[in-house]
Amino acid sequence: MNTKVAVVTGAAGGLGRAISQKLMDSGFGVVGLDIDVTGLDETTNELGTGFVPKTTDLTDAGRVKQVFEEVRQNYGGVDVLVNNAGTCFMSDFPNISSVEFDKQMATNFSSTFHCCQAAIPAMLERDGVKKIVNISSNGAYNFDVFDPPHYRASKAAMDTLTKDLARRYASERIAVNSIAPAMTETPLFGVLSKEVLQKAIDAMPHGRAMQASEIAAWVDFLVSPAGDVSSGNIIILNQGRDVR
Repeated sequence: MNTKVAVVTGAAGGLGRAISQKLMDSGFGVVGLDIDVTGLDETTNELGTGFVPKTTDLTDAGRVKQVFEEVRQNYGGVDVLVNNAGTCFMSDFPNISSVEFDKQMATNFSSTFHCCQAAIPAMLERDGVKKIVNISSNGAYNFDVFDPPHYRASKAAMDTLTKDLARRYASERIAVNSIAPAMTETPLFGVLSKEVLQKAIDAMPHGRAMQASEIAAWVDFLVSPAGDVSSGNIIILNQGRDVR
């Protein structure tokens, strides 16, 4: 494992894999967390040495704490945490079951909360400016596009956590930011109907969805020394679609 350690959640998915690759290219050793064993194996085979997979149910606070303690013991702490894991359940209001609501909040928000809770003590032991990057969504702010309310709420909660932790740990030199992308080509496209997907892509000024590599480049910038002075910000990436 390289000197600097980054933990990336949802590492088995398209965006998580792109982020992990970009961070490895920048010299980080990456610990990838995901519940998808097969996806983690594929990511490990693709990324090779420097990527350490850990099968983790991120909705299980106890397991999250255990994993970060393992990282702390094995590598001496955590320099970067990227909370990328998430999903979108497409039931519309008011026809959203309590089970679906709880699962949406647990996957998108609670996992982020518990990962931050476990990572920050491991960051306090490290030198320099440590970084947390939360992958939010343009859906938390743009109500012209279709996103179900429990998904929006989960991402808005994530962004409030971003601001709280940025203020709370500024003097400890932990910088916390959110990236809120609009339409980005990932496996989550599969939860949308063809009609909804095409309408969303047509609304993008460049006439295309953004790519995982483009979002990964923004993560890489924030965790670089150039990002040291940025904290508490919600960076909205949408090709200028929502400028008013």
